[in-house]
Amino acid sequence: MDVRGVRQHEHLAVPPPRRRSEHDPSTGHFRALTLFAESPDCGKAARDMVRSYLHTWKLPHAIDDAELIVSELVGNVVHHAVPDRQLALPGAARRIDVSLMTYPELLVIGVGDEDSAPPELAAGEVISPDLAGDFSEALLPDRGRGLLIVQRLADAVWWSPGSKGGKHVWARLDLERLWSERWG
Repeated sequence: MDVRGVRQHEHLAVPPPRRRSEHDPSTGHFRALTLFAESPDCGKAARDMVRSYLHTWKLPHAIDDAELIVSELVGNVVHHAVPDRQLALPGAARRIDVSLMTYPELLVIGVGDEDSAPPELAAGEVISPDLAGDFSEALLPDRGRGLLIVQRLADAVWWSPGSKGGKHVWARLDLERLWSERWG
């Protein structure tokens, strides 16, 4: 099943006018939010931020993919990030920085953490489905697919080291492509 076809919400019922984003192309939009990985609502807060700002910026066609991308990237920080020694304080919460930026034709999502280790794609086990018989569903991993989902949804995914440690993982969405896929 195509990941893009799974999520359709009420905000997509009527197509918006054919435009990329509602802003001055020379300045774009930028919003950032700092979360803490130990907060039980940090994933929801990141999704709510994405939904709110993309709705305000008149980009409803980008909401579903952007929400899923930010959710997966924040989830990766919660489950995998271990702060670098110089950034870690005993008993301190792990920081997550979420950012949204628009340009005339692009939406860029960034999620930063305090772990400078590069993001890793999970390596699947090589097992023949024929060997699994009636239990082929058991071969599907229940973890480690987040970056694969992000790669499938985004037009580009990359990471960059932080200037004082840590890293940012970035995803770029082509707004015109998303508009065409929804209403093209």
